[in-house]
Amino acid sequence: MSEPAPGPLRLVQEFVNTHDVDDGREDLQTPADLKAWLLERELIEDEQVHAADVVYARETREALRSMLLANGGATADETAVETVNRAATRAQLTLKFDVDGGSGLKPVARGVDGAIGAILAVAFAAMAEGSWTRLKVCPEETCRVAFYDQSKNRSRRWCSMEVCGNRTKVRAYRQRHLEPT
Repeated sequence: MSEPAPGPLRLVQEFVNTHDVDDGREDLQTPADLKAWLLERELIEDEQVHAADVVYARETREALRSMLLANGGATADETAVETVNRAATRAQLTLKFDVDGGSGLKPVARGVDGAIGAILAVAFAAMAEGSWTRLKVCPEETCRVAFYDQSKNRSRRWCSMEVCGNRTKVRAYRQRHLEPT
């Protein structure tokens, strides 16, 4: 249904998609779930993860989802941006230079704060190089999946025209034809 984003940006897409609105699946229900997800992606070592970390990760994830909705044309959500900025502060994101001439934002914080910071660093890098605006969230209220827009003119609207696009268009058609004239 949704093509994966290229390179590191896939991490942001996977993080946002840990909650599937359509089927109600929530991959980050418990501290063990969050720890397993972060360990699988090598974002933490064998550190403690607490219930508050799950709340924080989910809050940050939904703020990123809101920002990706704005990439598709929705109004930017100031609260979401504030949430992501707070997460960046908690992660202590710092500019680091590499011996090979590269540079990037790296979290100083460890644990879940640092892991969330690593995800935000990927988002920042994508914004800087221009691929961020191609990562979008389906505006269909029953979907909200993150997808990567590979269309030539960056105009793809839904994760799937056949499913979500069709649902939206049928709903609009019915609304127009049910209204009294």
